[in-house]
Amino acid sequence: MSVATVVILILIGIAAGLLSGMVGVGGGIIMVPLFVFLLGYSQHGAQGMSLAVMLPPVTFLAVYNYHKTGELDWKMALIVSVSFILAGYFGSKFAMKINEVLLKKIFGFIMLFVAIKLIFFSK
Repeated sequence: MSVATVVILILIGIAAGLLSGMVGVGGGIIMVPLFVFLLGYSQHGAQGMSLAVMLPPVTFLAVYNYHKTGELDWKMALIVSVSFILAGYFGSKFAMKINEVLLKKIFGFIMLFVAIKLIFFSK
């Protein structure tokens, strides 16, 4: 692995970490496109890499800050977490069967839909 690749990986981690802590995004929205565009990953590879990065408790310190201010409902977080784990397993099995071009389009459409909703329809 080249020094340039290591620097790019560190910058992707910094961008994802900062945005995750600030606005709750980082994995799919930040890392996946950067892995594709900056490092030449396939869509499948970028999604797998994004999920692999989240394996250790990477957001522990950020979550702790929200916990300290009383902004977390741990029971609700646990329900979503268990659901996320199970759905993530089945979603990844399904994604591996989808053509990469279609998968990129689905990913892009979801990001576009969310962006339009947040920009034009937020109160």
